[in-house]
Amino acid sequence: MSELIAAEHAGRVIDGLRTIVGAPNLFAGADIEDRYRVDVMQKHHARPLAVVRPADTTQVVEIIKIAARAAVPVTPLGGRTGVVGGGVCRDGGIVLSLERMNRVLEVDDSSMTMTVEAGVPLQQAQEVAEAHGFILPLDLGARGSATIGGNIATNAGGVRVLRWGMTRDMVLGLEAVLANGAVVSSLSKSLKDNAGYHWKDLLIGSEGTLGVVTRAVLRLRPLPASTQTALLALGGFESVPALLRRLEGRFAGQLSSFELMWQDFYDYVTAAQLNTRRPPLPPGSPLYALVETLGSDPVRDLELFQEGLHEAGEAGLIEDAVIAQTARERGNLWAVRDDLTEPFKPLFPLAAFDVSLALKDMPAFVRDSRAAVLALYPSSTILYYGHAGDGNLHVAVALDRSGPDAETKVETAVYGCIRQYGGSISAEHGVGTAKRTYIGYTRSKTELALMRSIKQALDPDNIMNPGKVLPDRD
Repeated sequence: MSELIAAEHAGRVIDGLRTIVGAPNLFAGADIEDRYRVDVMQKHHARPLAVVRPADTTQVVEIIKIAARAAVPVTPLGGRTGVVGGGVCRDGGIVLSLERMNRVLEVDDSSMTMTVEAGVPLQQAQEVAEAHGFILPLDLGARGSATIGGNIATNAGGVRVLRWGMTRDMVLGLEAVLANGAVVSSLSKSLKDNAGYHWKDLLIGSEGTLGVVTRAVLRLRPLPASTQTALLALGGFESVPALLRRLEGRFAGQLSSFELMWQDFYDYVTAAQLNTRRPPLPPGSPLYALVETLGSDPVRDLELFQEGLHEAGEAGLIEDAVIAQTARERGNLWAVRDDLTEPFKPLFPLAAFDVSLALKDMPAFVRDSRAAVLALYPSSTILYYGHAGDGNLHVAVALDRSGPDAETKVETAVYGCIRQYGGSISAEHGVGTAKRTYIGYTRSKTELALMRSIKQALDPDNIMNPGKVLPDRD
């Protein structure tokens, strides 16, 4: 079937979809808004046959069945916060937006779980959990738009992986619709289940290529009573491993975030934010660490936090520090790391990287990748930052506007350094369309063959978000 299917055939498909979701929730042709045609990075574009917004799992099933009979590809879409083109459909495909499936179905206080539909925004789930005295530990800058289904599809990480793990570690139960329209469901609230293969772990992180996640049971934790946050100036990377291990031990399991910002990032962002806030610490230090603990005793936790940082300073691991005393001060510290929309605008077109590697290899990777990019484009702006406590590093490179292939050259250079140090091309944002050419830098031929066999078994006709994750065959 051609990607742009014949008009008569397309009309029948659209009519069938309209019957399922109703006219107000079916968009075709000129009625399709740009948000369904292009990704948030403005790099990946598509001409969808239709956009459908189902209300429940039953409607998702019927949509998938129509798509399967017509051999029309389907791309699930969450909050459109992905940066690798994973939610952009093929030309002539169906965009299956889960935005109407946005209900928190249950909070079970006794099992400390939350059951949600896939379209629930992360921030909404967080707020409902807090209203019940719990915390949903998953947290990231796009919390207001990113959906639980999207978080599951990409196995999102965020700023608290160090303590609570990735999205995968928070999903106890899952419901999904497979390529043949079958519903596979195990909305279990149990922490322990060793009864055979864990199919849900195949779907988590599969970016909609194996099925459409429709509902999930999430694990909650007791709501912390105290939050302690500090920004630290460090003399160099050599102090990072010792500082991280010292704080993990000293804070007795309370350390939830350990974010690193290299000097180039900190100096650039704080200068760009001068109209709204002053830099929390003077610029010019080689590294900055944003650390946060979540605990149960506000008074004792603050004392422990201050004592731990003082001891680290006495040991020569910290050169300067500022501790947030109020929620507003805490927000200002996090803004340096998270409030990047306006500061990054002058850098566009931008190549954004989300990689991971061993902590000990980070300084060499930063050195080598910087040198590799500057060898191509000597005037490039390159910024390094990330969730270094769990090995996740972000790199932002302002691309040369005069070079039509600048992005490919920069990607090859940066990912080549990742391959050299045995890291991953994707730490938490997925592979999507943007990175699939480079997945062989991280996955062996045997691993890729296994992934293809799984895809073939669950989606033999390749209708579930094709063109994502796996590279084209040689």
